[in-house]
Amino acid sequence: MSWKANLPTVRGKLLIDEPLAPFTWFRVGGPADVVFLPADEQDLSDFLKALDPSVPVMAIGVGSNLLVRDGGVEGVIIRLGKGFNTVEALGDNRIKAGSAVPDAILARKAAEAGIAGLEFYAGIPGTIGGAVIMNAGCYGSETVNVVKSVRVMDRAGVVRELSVEDLHYTYRHSALQDGETVIVLDAIFEGTTDEPEAIKARMAEITARRETTQPIREKTGGSTFKNPPGHSSWKLVDEAGWRGKPFGGAMFSPLHSNFLINTGEATAADLEGLGETVRADVKAKTGVQLDWEIKRIGRAGA
Repeated sequence: MSWKANLPTVRGKLLIDEPLAPFTWFRVGGPADVVFLPADEQDLSDFLKALDPSVPVMAIGVGSNLLVRDGGVEGVIIRLGKGFNTVEALGDNRIKAGSAVPDAILARKAAEAGIAGLEFYAGIPGTIGGAVIMNAGCYGSETVNVVKSVRVMDRAGVVRELSVEDLHYTYRHSALQDGETVIVLDAIFEGTTDEPEAIKARMAEITARRETTQPIREKTGGSTFKNPPGHSSWKLVDEAGWRGKPFGGAMFSPLHSNFLINTGEATAADLEGLGETVRADVKAKTGVQLDWEIKRIGRAGA
């Protein structure tokens, strides 16, 4: 693989044949050909402009909704870190957040600034980049309700700004998931005015509800399946008999049956295999199609 021997010079870090399991909440998955930890936006742009354009590139956040297959990932995985994690209140109930900012941190910073409407992010275990790409939401609110614009960088290292209309949001989907590779740099959100203490109280309710209903201290990937129209995925999984039923080292959580968990020594194949088995079983029993919400990437193991 000659391109790995001729990587561009960077100010951040380049990790060759790096295991990806430590970068994901499931703690499974094979290596990436290269992991790039850019120092900042300019470092990322310079790298992409100099990298062989035939090399696949994908950005990840904290890996909370990501399943890396056991055979690893071809090309470059870009892990955005502290050069992309600033939050800035802009006035007029607007706030700007970098793509590596944890969703819960955005909620807290918005509350401190007296900006209401972003409380739901306290219940989402990911980063702003992923939230913007997949229209993340919970408890009746979604990203589409609060995001105003997004800056992205394309595969050639060129930056452009997109409006919320450009993103064509639908349920857990945006135009950023289609076609060309783009990397979210930051986004501007807009809420409404409220007292910080009132906002924080609502966030505390969301956090408490999440802690009692979701297996947040397990090796999990959050919601496994999207909710089909007119149905709740957890009910379909539960009624099909898969709550708490072991499958290799994988299981759907006894606490929340739409949360796939690594019970200890699961492989990515265990986790994906259980998900596919449950999808087929639910379809056979109910006629309802479950679609993955967790993003699955890479090659199957040998």
